[in-house]
Amino acid sequence: MRIGELARRTGVPVPSIKYYTREGMLPPGERISPNQVQYAESHIRRLKLIRALTEVGGLSIAAAAEVLAGIDSPGTTPQGMLGTAQSAVSKVAAERGTDEMWERAEREVAELVRRHDWAVRPENPGWRTLVQVVVAYHELDQSELLGLLDRYAQAAGSLAAAELAAFDGVPSLDAQIEGAVLGTVLGDTAMAALRRIAQEDVARRVQERSQAL
Repeated sequence: MRIGELARRTGVPVPSIKYYTREGMLPPGERISPNQVQYAESHIRRLKLIRALTEVGGLSIAAAAEVLAGIDSPGTTPQGMLGTAQSAVSKVAAERGTDEMWERAEREVAELVRRHDWAVRPENPGWRTLVQVVVAYHELDQSELLGLLDRYAQAAGSLAAAELAAFDGVPSLDAQIEGAVLGTVLGDTAMAALRRIAQEDVARRVQERSQAL
């Protein structure tokens, strides 16, 4: 297919297709004449993946390019791509709070990991993000939210086990790798969306109970 048809079938404008190609995110098409390039079905799937990562998953172009480079790298494994995807979705802000608050948060995160018997290194992208969250909670005296971290951890542990188990029935390594990426990037988006839906439902039920008293 020509680039115009590729654009129509994917909803991605021609300039964006050319940009993704220049950035190495989309493999170049096959040049069949000096002025004509032909694209395959694989280009459609890659463009859908790019849109999913950037438009639904909220990744920047740079982060999406890093993830796609990992997918294309020889010898990539689903476990290896988990780390790449985790780094892409983890938000690292400037350090806040005092050194004392930061050290306290580090200890609290380490203790949380120990309580749940997780074999995790502090280099995990989520570790630093969680430390930043704990520092922010302390700065704002939100002890109630700190008390929820074990509940979050329980849910996260159960979900992570289910996600990794889902790869067992996927025969293709390429599909496993893509699943690891989408499960991490879009999984974060899905969980945030489900949490907002659940919060509305719970808030409505609480209000109804309050009005019934």
